[in-house]
Amino acid sequence: MNSPLKPAAVLSIVLMVSTTTFSLEAQDRGQGPWWPNKIWGGADQAGGSNWITPEKSMEAVSLVRSGKVIELGHLYERGMPLVGNRTYSIFIPAFPTHAPSGEDSVVYNDEFVASEIGQVGTQFDGPGHVGRVMTMADGSTTEVFYNGFTAEEMESPYGLRALGIENVNAIITRGILIDIAGYKGVETLPGGYRVTLDDVLKTLSHQGLSESDIEPGDALLFNLGWWHHWPGQKSLSSAPYASRELLQWIIDRKACMIGSDASFDGPGSYTHTDLVLSNGIFNLEFMTFEHLEKEKVYTFLFIFTPLRLKGATGSPGRPVAVY
Repeated sequence: MNSPLKPAAVLSIVLMVSTTTFSLEAQDRGQGPWWPNKIWGGADQAGGSNWITPEKSMEAVSLVRSGKVIELGHLYERGMPLVGNRTYSIFIPAFPTHAPSGEDSVVYNDEFVASEIGQVGTQFDGPGHVGRVMTMADGSTTEVFYNGFTAEEMESPYGLRALGIENVNAIITRGILIDIAGYKGVETLPGGYRVTLDDVLKTLSHQGLSESDIEPGDALLFNLGWWHHWPGQKSLSSAPYASRELLQWIIDRKACMIGSDASFDGPGSYTHTDLVLSNGIFNLEFMTFEHLEKEKVYTFLFIFTPLRLKGATGSPGRPVAVY
């Protein structure tokens, strides 16, 4: 699977794109159900982070009044809940790791981390994380990802050859907390709760905001109350998820990314396919809103800078709100 996909290859399948079903015929690498990206073109690998312009960042910086910094990510630690069979282990090989050296007998410690580092704990899904299996006209199958990049273009045992996390720009923008649990007056939303557009619009109104206040490039963060379950395994399963109507609303608002204290995904994995795969709107999973919820701050400077791990599918990180 190292040769590029031939331009003449066609697709004939039924596929969900955004929230609409299309019957697909005669699709090729240059034109498909979700590619080329209608805003940034067929070569783009940065997705929603393209919205982060100097002007957008300066607008977000102007929201800072007190300089208070609030952590929005969990600790990476042994025993935190992990999806499936993913792993996280950290070792100090020896203490000190390096023997004394020089006149002052200086010692050093190192750590060794073994993990699917971009897909554990508070995790940011990059453009190369989620794809779909597509059936080709000749009967073969291949996986297709953001902007139509195929497995043939991406696959390598030493990191993705396209759509690696290094293509995502640093995200320094306006964050908007949409505190759905707070609006409903509950500590946590029920397991399996389907978050609707009506929920979000009423929450915004309760917070003194409206959908017209949301601008392209904003980071939309949804408090479901499920950070209360961390670090228990319950935080990974049966969590509230976004309705298809809500996902289309996020797409229409041109968010650079979303975040929540779960994966915000539900039956059919539509959050990943509608947002990340089809539109390059990134998803930051398993955040914590413990301190932000107490402060009742809803708009703020939001900072998340994905690690430039060349060829990685995602990134750990330390998201913060500054207000």
